[in-house]
Amino acid sequence: MEGITEKQVMAALGQVMEPGAGRDIVALGMISGVVVRDGNVGFSIEVDPRQGARMEPLRKEAESKVQSLPGVVSVTAVLTAHKDAPAESRPAGPAPAPGQAARALVPGVRTIVAVASGKGGVGKSTTATNLAVAMARQGLKVGVLDADIYGPSQPRMLGISGRPSSPDGKILRPMENYGLKCMSMGFLVAEDTPMIWRGPMVQSALQQMLRDVAWGELDILVVDMPPGTGDAQLSMSQQVPLSGAVIVSTPQDIALLDARKGLNMFRKVDVPVLGIIENMSMFVCPNCGHESHIFSHGGAEREAERLGVEFLGGIPLDIEIRETSDSGRPIVVSNPDSPQAQAYAAMAKRIWDKVAAGLEDGGRQAPKIVMQ
Repeated sequence: MEGITEKQVMAALGQVMEPGAGRDIVALGMISGVVVRDGNVGFSIEVDPRQGARMEPLRKEAESKVQSLPGVVSVTAVLTAHKDAPAESRPAGPAPAPGQAARALVPGVRTIVAVASGKGGVGKSTTATNLAVAMARQGLKVGVLDADIYGPSQPRMLGISGRPSSPDGKILRPMENYGLKCMSMGFLVAEDTPMIWRGPMVQSALQQMLRDVAWGELDILVVDMPPGTGDAQLSMSQQVPLSGAVIVSTPQDIALLDARKGLNMFRKVDVPVLGIIENMSMFVCPNCGHESHIFSHGGAEREAERLGVEFLGGIPLDIEIRETSDSGRPIVVSNPDSPQAQAYAAMAKRIWDKVAAGLEDGGRQAPKIVMQ
């Protein structure tokens, strides 16, 4: 059987009618960014941002029409306001300065902290997972947003499977485990399905996972950011009301160069950098206890001092951290009394202390945490 083609996808979408206009969404020019690869189909539906909620049934119908085509393995459609809104719908007044774009609050979420890195492979997702679980164990109401659309890790690391439900067809319920809530693209597509989206689709998906999810009342939402400093990272930094960012790096020079870029990106958009964590800081032989500095040692601490930010601590290169992360039982849960788990717990407390101080400076009360 020949593979599915873009022409077939567009023909199927031509059967979907826009209820207000009485014409199909292809004829109206609402479809963009169609990508077809190995039976996996992705596309965006461009709508007026004021009509986003009303268009959710249309999005689902579009997915259903394409999914019914022979040879289609998966379909992902997102609503996007990528096209310019009509002039009459734009607010009057000067445009915001760079880094000062309006940042809409997420209902019920008191603070949002990004865990970021300038490059991949430094253990950012593992760090974000253990920090979030540590905060939940310390009594905070915690959520995790997996913002890495192309390489979502949180479902596996948090030991969560299945798909989120949506009682009203508009708002998703986050998945839950270890006392925290989580939303990830990994819940919406198969683990081995590649995400083959362009930038606008990724940005729209991030906004939907943030604001079209019933997060409930949270003290803190930990965002596992994608690596790098591209469109997705910049959009999250500018459009999301971040209370701060934590930078994760290994001690080696090449990683620190990229970590510095990530840190400077947050500074340019007026997001406070709460500190730097040195991951894979050292390796201690489990047999003889000899300490080896495989990726160098102390580089992140020196970089933090040079850049004028706090050094939050170091995490060793440890097989137990890797094994527990792969098995969906983070070390903070599976071995909470271990030195590694205690290090994560101390960092989590310090991060919350800094975020809570910002709340109190704004006249809001911050809950106290309990170290276990």
